[in-house]
Amino acid sequence: MSADQVFHARSEGIPSEGVKDQYADGKAARTWNKFIGDSNQRTQNYKDFLIGLLKKNGCKTVLDTACGTGIDSMMLVNEGFKLVSVDASDKMLKHALKARWEKRKDSKYDEWIIEEANWETLSRDIESFLPGTQFDAVICLGNSFAHLLDEYGDQRVQKMCLRNFAKCLKPGGLLFIDHRNYDAMIDSGATPGHSIYYNCRYPVDIKTSVLVVGGKPQLVALDYCITDEANKETSEFRLCYYPHKLAKFTEMLDEAFDNSAKHHIYADFKPLSEVPVPGFYIHVLEKARN
Repeated sequence: MSADQVFHARSEGIPSEGVKDQYADGKAARTWNKFIGDSNQRTQNYKDFLIGLLKKNGCKTVLDTACGTGIDSMMLVNEGFKLVSVDASDKMLKHALKARWEKRKDSKYDEWIIEEANWETLSRDIESFLPGTQFDAVICLGNSFAHLLDEYGDQRVQKMCLRNFAKCLKPGGLLFIDHRNYDAMIDSGATPGHSIYYNCRYPVDIKTSVLVVGGKPQLVALDYCITDEANKETSEFRLCYYPHKLAKFTEMLDEAFDNSAKHHIYADFKPLSEVPVPGFYIHVLEKARN
């Protein structure tokens, strides 16, 4: 039984092939924009972690593979990085394109490239508008990769997409990719409540559902309820994710880089030993130089 037969993860108009666009009806995209705010609402720990490692490693060009509404890309553009931002959701990209238009008088945004692309064909998609380009860094953050479900039961598509991320990196380049602490969510049936990415201005309630098929967790559904008390508005939407366990995801990442990358894992942007039950695991891999 597929996840879609149990949880309605898709809206009308979402393609049946490729990375599923759970934002296709525009509702979640609008609400998500309210949830994450703008680049000024990013947590300082997140900014310091990402920008610090990029600058420490001399990164200048960055591929944001899940740019969404463009908030993280804008944060990096403001710091002087050259950004190529892609997403599979045209509804999310509309927000990014609008944000770039609003910044058109700022010269830093002149070279910000925004295109639609699919992780399954990522290197080919990039080649179509930037032939022969590899990047100093690739980012896929905010639990974005877990949107890609496991339709075949062997994670073959997920593994292929991770290899595509590696292909887009220069030798010595960095991949930043994360996932929620699904180990804890599966064990407890609840989502760790703290946010490491967003300083959201609104009360947010997240209800967690775990689908188990054949004794194996196959999907986690998060029902977001965001309350705007000032305007007396409540926004609700559901997003579904593949529950990546830390050990298995670590193994898949290493295999995507032919077991030759330097691989560091962080818990909520801190060393693993400092956070007993993190909300997120963040992986940073450095591609081998030869």
